[in-house]
Amino acid sequence: MPEGAAKPASLPPDLQIVEMVMAQFRSRLTHVAAALKLPDLLTDGPKSAAELAPVTGTNPRALHRAMRTMASLGFFTEDAAHRFTLLPLGAALRAGTPGYATALMLGGEWVTSAIDQFLYSVQTGKTGFEKAHGKPLFDLLATHPVEASLFNDMMVGFHGEEPPAVAEAYDFSVFETIADVGGSTGNLLTTILNRHASPRGILFDLDHVVREAPPLIAQRGLSDRIAIESGSFFDRVPAADAHIMSHIIHDWNEEQCLAILGNSRGTLTPGGKLLLVEMVLPDGDAPHPGKMLDMAMLSVPGGEERTPSEYGELLDKAGFRLTRVVSTMSPVSIVEAVPA
Repeated sequence: MPEGAAKPASLPPDLQIVEMVMAQFRSRLTHVAAALKLPDLLTDGPKSAAELAPVTGTNPRALHRAMRTMASLGFFTEDAAHRFTLLPLGAALRAGTPGYATALMLGGEWVTSAIDQFLYSVQTGKTGFEKAHGKPLFDLLATHPVEASLFNDMMVGFHGEEPPAVAEAYDFSVFETIADVGGSTGNLLTTILNRHASPRGILFDLDHVVREAPPLIAQRGLSDRIAIESGSFFDRVPAADAHIMSHIIHDWNEEQCLAILGNSRGTLTPGGKLLLVEMVLPDGDAPHPGKMLDMAMLSVPGGEERTPSEYGELLDKAGFRLTRVVSTMSPVSIVEAVPA
C-alpha cells in the first residue's frame, strides 16, 4: 500500500488470520530486546546495529533487521544514518523494571516451551508447562531463585494498575486485620494500607517469596503495620478479619482451590470476609483480557479464570456464599464471599 494511502476499515478474514498468527513475533522481539539489553545500551544515546552487534554477540545485519522491526513496534526510532534512539516504550524494558522481568519470563523459554504444548493442554486439560519441564511451575520456581525473583517483579508489572484500583473500589477500613494470602512482596497490601489508615496487615507467602518483602514494606512506611508470616496456603491461612487473595485461586485446579478456600474458611474471624481479586470473565462473546489470561492459566500453572456464576459454584463447594462482585477501574474485580 503506498505511503499515506487510507487503510481498509477491516481486513478480509484470511488476512486477519495472518495477523493473529504473526503476532507471536511481537512477543519474540520483545523478549530479544530485553534479553540483549538493547534499551540499556541505548540509554546514553543513539547507536547503530553495527555498533551494538559486538557488544551483544549478534550478527550485525540480523540485529539491524530485528531492531527496525522493534522500531515499528515503538521501542526505538531509526534515523537516516540507521542509528536507533530509545523511546519510552523501549525504556520500559530496561533491566530492573517490571517490563524487563515480564519480557524475560513470559517471552522466555520457561513459558514459550509450555505454549508450544498448547494443543496438548486443550486435548488433555493438563499443563504444557509440566509436560515441557517435568514439574509444575511453582515447584520449579521454588528451586530457581533468579527466576522466582523475576516472577515476582513480573507480577508487579503485569498487575501494576490493579492495586490502586482495588484499594479505591472497596472499603477496607471496616477490617481490623487484613491477611494478604499469597501476597508476594506486599505490593497490593501496602497499597491498601496506605489508602486505609486503620487496618493492620499480615503478609503471607512462601519463605523464599516473603524474604524479599521487607525493603518494599519499609520503603512505603508500613513496617510497623504489617507482620510477615511464611508458609503455604495449602497448609494454613493466618487468622484475620479479611483474607484477600489476589490472582491466587486462578492458579490452581478445583481440588487445590477447595483446599485453599477451606483453610481460609477455618481461620476467618466471625463476620470476616473472603476477597478474591481476579479477572472475572463476562458471559458471552464480549472480549476481555481475562479470556487470554485464561489460556495462559490452562497451559502454564493449570488454573483457570471464571465467570461470576462459576465463582459462585466454586465458593459454594468450599462452604462460602458469594455476596457480590465489585468492579474496579482496572480489568480485575473483587469477588466478596462470606462463610455459608
